[in-house]
Amino acid sequence: MSRTTPENHPDRHASRFTGRTALLTAAASGIGAATARRLAEEGASVLVTDVDAAGAEKVAEEVRGKGGQARHLGLDVTNPEAWPEAIRTAQEWTGRLDLLHLNAGRNLPGAIHELDDSSWHDHLRLALDSVFYGVRAAVPLLSAAGGAVVVTGSVHAVLGFSGFPAYAAAKGGVSALVRQLAVEYAGRIRFNAVVPGAVDTGLWTDAPDEYRAQTAARTPVGRIGEPEDIAAAVAFLGSDDASFITGQNLVVDGGRSISSQE
Repeated sequence: MSRTTPENHPDRHASRFTGRTALLTAAASGIGAATARRLAEEGASVLVTDVDAAGAEKVAEEVRGKGGQARHLGLDVTNPEAWPEAIRTAQEWTGRLDLLHLNAGRNLPGAIHELDDSSWHDHLRLALDSVFYGVRAAVPLLSAAGGAVVVTGSVHAVLGFSGFPAYAAAKGGVSALVRQLAVEYAGRIRFNAVVPGAVDTGLWTDAPDEYRAQTAARTPVGRIGEPEDIAAAVAFLGSDDASFITGQNLVVDGGRSISSQE
């Protein structure tokens, strides 16, 4: 029997987002790009944003080439003054915003005594402050649509991994903020986080084969995740299929966080 994956799932092309608009951050590659493709396939008009404007444009062109609706915008998510323009772009394009996927973040390795102030604060601005800026700007439009926010968290928020204190702090803050916002905006906007484990994005480009194999072996399903695995979870949480789900952190890690394998 073949394994069901996000690529061959029978419901992959369901039109859950027809007539809806999604804005995605850090969408020039990896999880963000996979989510842009997935949402467009399900009928969404997708605003692809990234600090890498050229990369965002390439993803938008790819989506349009496959018959989807997409535009792109260069966006520095750490700049609070840039966010109102991004929201206005969505509003002027379709008149609505139904899903905001806040995906920015990066690993910053190093023991805490090795980090300088600038590195620590830069990391928190990217992974946590950006959520504050984005939600603050998007609340009116999301409220009008009865929309949803999905933030990309990390298993670093629930498990301890040596050498990533800034990343863990930022993603832990994301998890707590999602719960808070879900209560604060209940009945108007749903807030959830998708919490990936090891996913084969650009962060793994230079990973040694031995380390990749070890990581896969420690994961109960026997493999590292693909960006499409996370995109499928984002699409679910952002859709009406999850209309009774809010304030949750959905772990998508192949069972690693519940396994005793070392």
